[in-house]
Amino acid sequence: MVDVIGAVAAERALPPAQVALAWLLGKPAVTAPVVGATKLRHLEDAIAAVDVTLGEDEVARLEAPYRPHPVLGTTDHQTSAD
Repeated sequence: MVDVIGAVAAERALPPAQVALAWLLGKPAVTAPVVGATKLRHLEDAIAAVDVTLGEDEVARLEAPYRPHPVLGTTDHQTSAD
């Protein structure tokens, strides 16, 4: 996925962080991504990502390398007596 982020970022002349955060912000389940900023440019990239809208083809390219994994450690099978 990192290589694809770099390619999409290069095509758009954006930093990879903006593309990655734009993808994350486009996911409906994500309501507040946590961004660790240790430099001013990290914060600037995070703020700028809000204005980046990825196309469907870009999202598909970014997600193509992903392979789903089973969820581990869920507790929904436990009862209050556990």
